[in-house]
Amino acid sequence: MADKPNILVIMTDQQRATASHLYGNTCCETPSMARLADEGVLFENAISPHPLCVPCRVSFWTSQFPHAHGARRNQTLMPQGATHAFQLWKDAGYTTGLIGKNHCFEQEQDLALFDVWNDISHGGNNPDQIRGMEWWRPQEGRERVREAFRGMQPQNPRFAYGTTDLPLEDQSSGLIAGQTVRFLEKHRDEPFALWVSFPDPHEPWLVAEQYAAMFPADKIDLPPWREGEFDDDRAPERNRALYKMVGVADDDMEDVYGVMGAYFGMVRFMDDCLGQILDAVEGLGLKENTIVVFCSDHGDFMGEHRMQCKGGVFYDSLTRVPLIISWPGQVAAGTRDNSMANLVDVVPTLLQLQGIAAPRSMHGESLPTVTDAVPRDATFSEYGAGGPLFTMADLERYAQPWGRKTLIDSLQWREAAGRCKMVRTREWKYVHDPMGDRDELYDLVNDPWELENVVDAEQNRDALAAMRLRLADWSINSEDSPPVPLPEAVHYEPV
Repeated sequence: MADKPNILVIMTDQQRATASHLYGNTCCETPSMARLADEGVLFENAISPHPLCVPCRVSFWTSQFPHAHGARRNQTLMPQGATHAFQLWKDAGYTTGLIGKNHCFEQEQDLALFDVWNDISHGGNNPDQIRGMEWWRPQEGRERVREAFRGMQPQNPRFAYGTTDLPLEDQSSGLIAGQTVRFLEKHRDEPFALWVSFPDPHEPWLVAEQYAAMFPADKIDLPPWREGEFDDDRAPERNRALYKMVGVADDDMEDVYGVMGAYFGMVRFMDDCLGQILDAVEGLGLKENTIVVFCSDHGDFMGEHRMQCKGGVFYDSLTRVPLIISWPGQVAAGTRDNSMANLVDVVPTLLQLQGIAAPRSMHGESLPTVTDAVPRDATFSEYGAGGPLFTMADLERYAQPWGRKTLIDSLQWREAAGRCKMVRTREWKYVHDPMGDRDELYDLVNDPWELENVVDAEQNRDALAAMRLRLADWSINSEDSPPVPLPEAVHYEPV
């Protein structure tokens, strides 16, 4: 049905852009991502609107920033009455589905929009949360995977990683890929909009032995580190407190390499599963009529800034994500776009390609290169819900040693803390929190790893002023939610 191109959105969880050789990684080859990029457009500077699962996912599907839709925390899922893509696709006659991690929709009227619902999260699936298709693998095998996750033992207070020899088909990425192939087989003759949502490479970092073996320590290149990066107040207090919890400076380097190997192994396993899905799209004759999007919701430090996991800060390791869009014969192929892009731009782009009008409530704009849109030179991200800050003094109240337990115990506090906002161009990144103690400015041309906060440097005054103005303009332009009705056309003509 050429008038109704299929939509296939493949989203990973916590995969930073630089976890792939396509974005400069020296050890983690992702051939299936490369295959998709050869058939479409890779966006080099795609940014998450909020580097946390729920706020980002709600932003993705509503094409709104969190300060507009209100889902600013992992405990605040898709708001009731919000306008999102699956409503539009259902109204347009599409068969809709979710296979994988949800962490977005909870209202009954939203869940009812999905014809197929196969929900699985970290550590295994809930066998009761299905609709439209039974899982293709027996529950017994999936339960063994759940038990393997539960049996993981931490190497230190900060993280745990491990390997398993359980069947790949029962592990989350393999299970999701197989389920997706069966969805495509079942619905090949009708227009569909499918969200394939891999829980990997989000922790817990349990990976198949054969994939962990691909990333021994001598194959992994550590990112550059700066001694004393978090030792003084040049770094904001929220950054320093997070480092005290998830920093790896005091950990055995064997374990640092080990957890990085597990993470990259999960990325490579997921990439092979992506290949299975692309094979099915091609083998079923769906390639020319299916728009495929590959992205992640946010990133992971995984060694950068001597940290692992994530938190409420805005380094590229957490905010810059992979983004590839492919539609053979309809959009450019084998192209890299280096303009600034945001995940809130994906749904408006898909709607334009489908010929569906985007609601005024959407903040995102169609992406260049895959459409006729003009490239943009800045984009934005945010974090926090205006709650009280989490300070070093607050951290001191928690039992030591600090680490994973502290991170989880303080999670809801920190996710809601402050009103942090970021603007990023190709040359600069500026972060501001009106409740915080210190702004951040990074010279991305001379310091691409963001190791020096140069907000106080006299020579950067003009750049700082320009970035502040960009952030203020964006805040004003995106403040109305829902959008105020505009006057009818007659009021724009002289009487």
